[in-house]
Amino acid sequence: MRKPLSLAAATALVAATVVSIAPAASAGTGPVTVTAKQRAVASAPRITSVPADSTPTGGWSGAPTGGVFGASSVWKTDVSSAPVAANSPALVANLAGQVQKYYGAAAFNVNSFGTSIYTVDASQPRIDVAWDNCQRKNYTPSGLLGEGGQFTQVPIPDDAVPAAGTDNHLAIYSPSSDQLWEFWKAKKVDGKWQACWGGRIDGVSTSRGHFDGHWGASATGLAVSGGAVLVKDAQAGVIDHALSLQLVNAALYTDFSWPAQRSDGQDKSPDAIPEGTRFRLDPSVDVDSLKLTPIAKMVARAAQKYGFIITDKGGAVAITAESPNAAKTSTGVNPWKSLMKGKPSYSIFANFPWDKMQALPADYGKNL
Repeated sequence: MRKPLSLAAATALVAATVVSIAPAASAGTGPVTVTAKQRAVASAPRITSVPADSTPTGGWSGAPTGGVFGASSVWKTDVSSAPVAANSPALVANLAGQVQKYYGAAAFNVNSFGTSIYTVDASQPRIDVAWDNCQRKNYTPSGLLGEGGQFTQVPIPDDAVPAAGTDNHLAIYSPSSDQLWEFWKAKKVDGKWQACWGGRIDGVSTSRGHFDGHWGASATGLAVSGGAVLVKDAQAGVIDHALSLQLVNAALYTDFSWPAQRSDGQDKSPDAIPEGTRFRLDPSVDVDSLKLTPIAKMVARAAQKYGFIITDKGGAVAITAESPNAAKTSTGVNPWKSLMKGKPSYSIFANFPWDKMQALPADYGKNL
């Protein structure tokens, strides 16, 4: 089982940058192996104040605007008129309390602990990814390797660079074959790609937005790239999908809410937040009047329409972003530098109205 970023480690990261406000925080717990018993258990207003990066992108092709998933996915579900859970006040108090307790602001996982995303065409050569058994399983998971395996025949660009941080997330999207691969702890060793865990989604355009079974690079099996703030989103000025949200403490792993496929939570308190829970920013909030950065306003508008989905644990409450590594490798330019207008990542979500969130009912959308 992948261990979460400890509070001490997270505090050390903060000390390296700024006192009392969190930097990027690791997703922390990643994919987990669970027993069969445990498993049983319209368009947002456009913000024009953030300019598109004018630097040519060269050969770089990251995630497309709006993400890789279609209208049938959980990432595209409009929840602006969804009902509110009976225990919403308690869950929101828990969420806001975690933000306040852990550094006073949510982290923006952009420079590290985000995800590198590559969109490849049909001509991209395919290779088999080796399995790095970093979790020290005493068996080789069935369906991982070999013909048709999750790690077999993956179109990874030779110069791909995973996201920085210990998670080393890497996503490969192939529109021509309608497939998505995501890897956790991806790295190249002696010229060959390997990863500790991950998975493949076939039929991405009609997918619900999660991996089946125990596959996938997040603790819940939800696609990491599905809920990331994308470079092209920020350049377009609108986020047209739900956002991933990581917590420090989540409900015990036997208690999770669809679309989560599993959980790594450990919190047994009465008002613990199950992974998979969807939060929505109260639609009555006037986002224009809030003293937020342009990126935070984009996220707030997306949160009113699509919401946040709890996808993982980490060292701080954190929002995932597309890593700049892919663009920097191809163009030499970090596109987030201009998009964040020179602000450090830890200040992007200062003043975000976490107390104005609303929790949706458990398993919301499962039968829609």
